[in-house]
Parts: sequence; C-alpha cells; structure tokens
Amino acid sequence: MAKKQKSTNQEFRKYIIWFWLLISGGIVLAALPFVLASIGALGHMPTFDDLESPEKNLASEVISIDGATLGKYFNENRTPVKFKDLPDNLVNALIATEDERFFEHSGIDFKSTARAIIKLGKGGGGSTITQQLSKLLFHGEGSKNTTSRLFQKVKEYVIAVRLESQYTKQEIITMYLNKYDFLNLAVGIRSASRIYFGKEPIELTQEESAMLIGMLKNSSLFNPLRRPEMVTSRRNVVLKQMEKNEFITTQLKDSLQARDLGINLHREGHSDGNATYFREYLRGFMKKWIENNPKPDDTKYNLQRDGLKIFVTLDSRMQEHAEAAMKEHMSNLQRIFFKEQKRNKKAPFYDLEKEDEARLMHQAMKRSTRWRRMKLNGKSEKEIIASFKEKRDMRVFTWKGDVDTIMTPYDSIRYYKHFLRSGLLSIEPQTGHVKAWVGGINYKHFQFDAVKQQKRQVGSIFKPFVYATAINQLKLSPCDSFPNTPYTVSKLKYGMEKDWTPKNAGADYDKDAYGGMLTLKQALAKSVNVITARMIDMSHPKNVVRLAHSLGIESDIPEVPAIALGSVDLSLYEMVGAYSTFANKGLRVGQMMVLRIEDKNGTVLEQFTPENKEVLSEESSYVILNLLEGVTTAGSGVRLRGKWGKYPDNLVTGYPYAFTNPIAGKTGTTQNQSDGWFMGIVPNLATGVWVGGEDRATHFKSITQGQGASMALPIWALYYKRLYADKSLHVSMEKFEKPENMSIRLNCDGEKLEEGEEPVEIEEPKEELPEF
Repeated sequence: MAKKQKSTNQEFRKYIIWFWLLISGGIVLAALPFVLASIGALGHMPTFDDLESPEKNLASEVISIDGATLGKYFNENRTPVKFKDLPDNLVNALIATEDERFFEHSGIDFKSTARAIIKLGKGGGGSTITQQLSKLLFHGEGSKNTTSRLFQKVKEYVIAVRLESQYTKQEIITMYLNKYDFLNLAVGIRSASRIYFGKEPIELTQEESAMLIGMLKNSSLFNPLRRPEMVTSRRNVVLKQMEKNEFITTQLKDSLQARDLGINLHREGHSDGNATYFREYLRGFMKKWIENNPKPDDTKYNLQRDGLKIFVTLDSRMQEHAEAAMKEHMSNLQRIFFKEQKRNKKAPFYDLEKEDEARLMHQAMKRSTRWRRMKLNGKSEKEIIASFKEKRDMRVFTWKGDVDTIMTPYDSIRYYKHFLRSGLLSIEPQTGHVKAWVGGINYKHFQFDAVKQQKRQVGSIFKPFVYATAINQLKLSPCDSFPNTPYTVSKLKYGMEKDWTPKNAGADYDKDAYGGMLTLKQALAKSVNVITARMIDMSHPKNVVRLAHSLGIESDIPEVPAIALGSVDLSLYEMVGAYSTFANKGLRVGQMMVLRIEDKNGTVLEQFTPENKEVLSEESSYVILNLLEGVTTAGSGVRLRGKWGKYPDNLVTGYPYAFTNPIAGKTGTTQNQSDGWFMGIVPNLATGVWVGGEDRATHFKSITQGQGASMALPIWALYYKRLYADKSLHVSMEKFEKPENMSIRLNCDGEKLEEGEEPVEIEEPKEELPEF
C-alpha cells in the first residue's frame, strides 16, 4: 500500500514538473520573440540615439518679417509643432478614436490586443498610438506576409515600450501627429492644417480636427480632395467617438456632423503659394550659404532635411497685395493684347523678318525640356523637330486657370510667347529691406525671374541718374531753363563714329515736340530727350556711370552719351535699389533679403546687416525727388492723380487711382514699346514695375497701350491702393523730408522763395567737368 502511494506521488510529481516546464516553456517561448527583437535578431532595431532624436527629416521654413510662413524647402513637407500648439479638441479626437486608454497603458493595451486576437483582427489591430508611432518612425508600412507582419508587430511592442520609457505621453502624441503623412504634401499636423484649412493647428475647429484625425486610418483612402463624401463620413465617426468619450455633447455632435468639410486649400508645393520667385532666388542664396557655413562637425547642412528657419525681410501682407495687383492688371492687359493679336498675321511678333522669326522659334525649342530630354535619349535633330509638330494632350496656362487642350508642342511655345510678363520689387529705403518680390505672372509656367535674373532696356527711367549727376556737380535747380531744341553731341568729344543728335518723342509727327524754354522739372516730367542729352554732355557720361554704380547698379554700363536715354540693359532689382537711395537722403543702403538663419533648435547661425554708403548729398537727393514729383503731377505719371485720359481699350473712363499724397515717379518706354517701366517712391517705400514680352518682338503696336504709363504704372497704382487700405501696414502718405538750409532753388513760379531758400547764380559749365 505504501509502495503504491509512493508510486502515485512520483507520478503526480512528474506531472507537476511537466506542468511547470510547459508553463515556463510557454512563457519563455512567448517572451523569446520579444527578447530576440530587442537584441536585433528579428531585424534592425532603433538605437538609443535613434530613440533620442527620431525626427530627422524636417522641412526648412521661410518666415516673413511679420511672422508668416512664405514657403518651405523639403523632401518631406514637415514642420514640427510642440504639444502646446495643439488644440484640446485635436488631442481629444485622437484619444477618443485611436486609443481610449492611452493615458492608462505603458505602450501596449493588452485588452485591445486580446480583443484583436479573438476577432482575428477584424475589429482593428489593437495598436496603441505609441505602437503606431513606432511603426511610422522605424519600419513604415506593415508587411503583406503574415509571418513577417507578426515579427513587425513584436518589434512594434518592444519599440513602443522603449518610447514610453523615453518620452512623456504628450511628447508621444506630438511626435505622432508631427510624423503622419496627411497626403497632398501635408506631412505632419502643421502642414495638414495649413494646406487643408489655411491656418495653424491651434486654430483648428472641432470638426476640422475630427476630419484630420479621421484621415489617420488611411490618408490615401480618406483623401478629402478626391473622396469628400467618404471623408465626411469618417469625420462623423470621429465625432461620434468624441461624444462616446464625453468630449462633446450629443447636441454639439449632431450640429458638427451636419456641416461640410470646409476645405480651404493652400497648396505648399515648390510652385505654389506666395513669393515663389523670391523663394527660388533664396534657394540659390542658401546653397551658397550652406557651402560656406558647415556644421560644428564640418558636415554640411541639408536645406531639405535639417529644418532650418530662414527669417526674411519680405512682408507677407505686402507680398500678397503685390501679387493681387499684378494679377488684376496683367489679366486685363493680356485680354487686350490677345484682342490686338487677332489682326496680326505674325502674332505675337512685330518687326521680324520670316527668317528671324524661324530662328527665334528654333531657339525656343532648343531651350525646352522636350528637346533636352530627346537629345539625351539619342534622338537626331530632325526627329526632335518632327516631334514638335505632333499634336498631343497638354495642360496650358490661362488667366482663368489651367485648361486641358490638344496642340503641338511648337504651337504651345508660340502660345506662351503671346503672354506679357511682369516683375515688381518693393524696397524700404531706410533699411534696404526687400518687402515684396514678384518675379513673374505665374511661377509654374513662367519660371524666368523678371526681378533679378532678367535685364532689359530701361528707357527713360535712367534719366534721373543723368539729372542727379548734373545737379550734384553743378548745383542746378529744377527751375533752371534750357532750350527745347535739337542738341548735338560731338563725336570728337567722346571718340564716337558719328555725332549724336537724339530726337524728342513724337518729333516726326508732333509740331509741339520742340520749341521754347523748359525748366529741368518740366523736361523730366515730359521726359524730353534733347534736354537730357544736354545734361549728360554737361556732366560727362563717365560721371553718370560712376554715379549709377555708386547707387548700386552692378551691370556694365558703356560710357557713351546714348545711355542718357536708357539704351542700357539693367535689372529691376538694380533700378529699384538705386531709386531708393533718393528717398534715403542720398545714403545708399544695400538691398537686404535675409535677416537671420536659425537651426531647428532656434540657435542663430548667422545674422545679416546691410552695407551703407553715402552717394549723394541730402540736398541733391531732395532736388531729384522734387523733379520726380513733377512727373506725377504734370508729366507722364499724372494718371496716378486720376485727372485725365482713358484706360487702355477704353475699359473705363478716366483713371480711378486719384492719389493725393506726394509721389516721386518716372515712367519708361523703350523702342517699339518692347518694355514698359514705372518707378514710384513714397518716403518709406520704393517700388519698380516692369512689363513686356519674353521677346522684344512681342509688344503692343501702338504707344497708347504700350507705354510704361499704360503697361506698368497701373500695377503700381493698384498695389499702393491696397497698401494704403491695409491699416496694419504703415506706408507713408507724408511729404518727403526737406533738408534745412536749402541752397538750391525749388520754387519755379518767380514768386517769393520758400523758407530757407536763397537765390543762386549758375555759372556756365566748363569744357572739362570734375569727375563725380
């Protein structure tokens, strides 16, 4: 009996041992994948450094002087925000929908996991927010292979626990929302908020937050731009979850579910948004800066990945007003130009022989992407040219939006050459800050920058440099008179091949083009060529060139008398910088676009300051401004006052601008109306506008529509109307500050002198004048 009892006990002990062996083995077996995963046996696992700073692909941001984001440079359009920048309704929507027990678990919700196992994943995978973050950060999309997916899941568990030990709950939420790709170049919650709703995350409403959280399930499927009905339904599920978790009331849920998505799309591609041309210029600036400013470890910054913050001088409000003004006028001007071209057999060209036209079009084909691509693929020139004559589907620019059409690539080149281009630049004279930069009418279709890249013949806007040289040297007064008669500059004096005798505008058909005496103020207001020729002869072309370079013009200028009428090609960037010196009392402040550059942590890497240089006396500068005011009160810029004339094509009667404040300005029109310019200055803002075709042969036939006063001046006027209406800006309407103790006479009426003025005797200039 005792022997039998002993045998039973041994048998029982054996079962106990096997039981615990099985239990232990099960535990070991269950724990083994996690151990293997933690040591990297199941594939790469993030290191401590990876966990310490998991977000390494950050967009660099361009920030305006008023704190707005103008654009970004990125591989992945992601700009992180902090938890304090997330509204409560967004966090509540996330918790209610994705992880109700988020603040109770340590990375793994075993209850949700067990439910998922029992239901075989049909009710969702039971992943916590932390697990979803680990998936986003370290291994991406789940594998389609079941075994591989199980291994990935194990890795997610391990990484999730590590993340929970490394970061607070708030940091995990922030990282998750900063990392998720919301599609349409919206990576991270800040980009998504800005792109879909045009606002910062903290400004999101409850229904907007619900839509974005709903996209977390699968943004490719729940794409609000492609499937708004499906996204609305998903958003309403999120709102229902918020009600269930008592974040909102039933009444509020019902109200919010009845609303539409309210999408306010603001795309952030490289060709979208404001200041596109400036941002492309800035990309080149940053490329050079990065080359010369390595990190402390001697590696180079990456503009697309390192999250640099580039603080610039542009004002987002002024930039928006400038782009709106250009669009308003250029869309209207283009309609008039198209109407004219219907009667032009060589449209859009004038003044071209057949062989010149063919050469121009051939050059345009050779510059195209199509030509370069086919050349790289080994195609012959004959094959390439033939491909330009084959019709194909394409999407082309119109002022009413891009349209789908069918045409040959050759015809598309000719079509685009019909479009008049434009550029605008604004500078604050006292600081040199560039405030607005519009390099063209549409960056996506016309990428050549008319502000800095392009140089065009400047015409009469060069004349103030001639007057300034003469006034600064000879102390001439705006009231000094000269004969309005043909004037010849001797070839012997300047080593020219022949004498130079310029004509006044309209001399061939207007009997009033010559005659009488004109003051300098009248001569500049009416842009009289013969008096300008006299001025450059009196002051010498070498001195005019020297002054132009001192004013900031870097391009080569030939030292010949003909430059007096603007025969030289210069950029809008150079011209506006030079004109702003007049408004800053003769002190040249170099143009400045970048204030400072910071790294992703806010450490200042470099601050920038402009260069200053005294170029003109304060008195001479004021006299030039006085002359230029005459242009807008009695000369070619008088339409700013709304006094006379008709808008091109008689669209409206008179000019609706009616400015009453002091404006110093100058129009410019080049030969055959190929270029139209207007430079306009008020005390704290100088702005220049250029309008013309891509080719000089593309222009209006008539001076009525083709002059600078018709092509360029209206953009300036519409822009300043918007600036003055925007009370958050402080664009001056005051008079230019007059220097004390003026020695140059300004009053031209022969009446009493203004306070501080004294009579001045002007000596006849000598043959050889001192250099400026």
